[in-house]
Amino acid sequence: MTGRLNSAQPYALGLFRIVIGLLFACHGAASLFGVLGGAVGGGTIDAGTWPGWYAAVIQLVGGGLVALGLGTRAAAFISSGSMAYAYFKVHQPEALWPMQNGGEAAAIFCWAMLLLVFTGSGALGLDRLFASRGESEDKAASERTPVAA
Repeated sequence: MTGRLNSAQPYALGLFRIVIGLLFACHGAASLFGVLGGAVGGGTIDAGTWPGWYAAVIQLVGGGLVALGLGTRAAAFISSGSMAYAYFKVHQPEALWPMQNGGEAAAIFCWAMLLLVFTGSGALGLDRLFASRGESEDKAASERTPVAA
């Protein structure tokens, strides 16, 4: 049983990354474009408003990159930091616990993105596709390169 679970781990991690990335991007799209119920109050965030507009851009772009598995570790690092800032600047001053201060989403996204920083994209990501192409090109180039004696 453990062997099967271990062999499925990269795919489970890839699915986790896709779901977290899509959900994160949806939050950004809602804030920027008013889709999916919009930002707080059903509207959009005014362009350039600190920190909401910048957070929404990070959510949309970072979530999209994470979902695609493209630059996963860097995008997840920036996204995690953004959510940590959101939690401690916006939510935590209201109350100690996320259940009391409305910061559950910020806390969960922060930790989920931080996990992806350390695990990478898993299976089904563009990072892995580009890495395998690069490795095969490097191998082919090294086979063609004459070695001086």
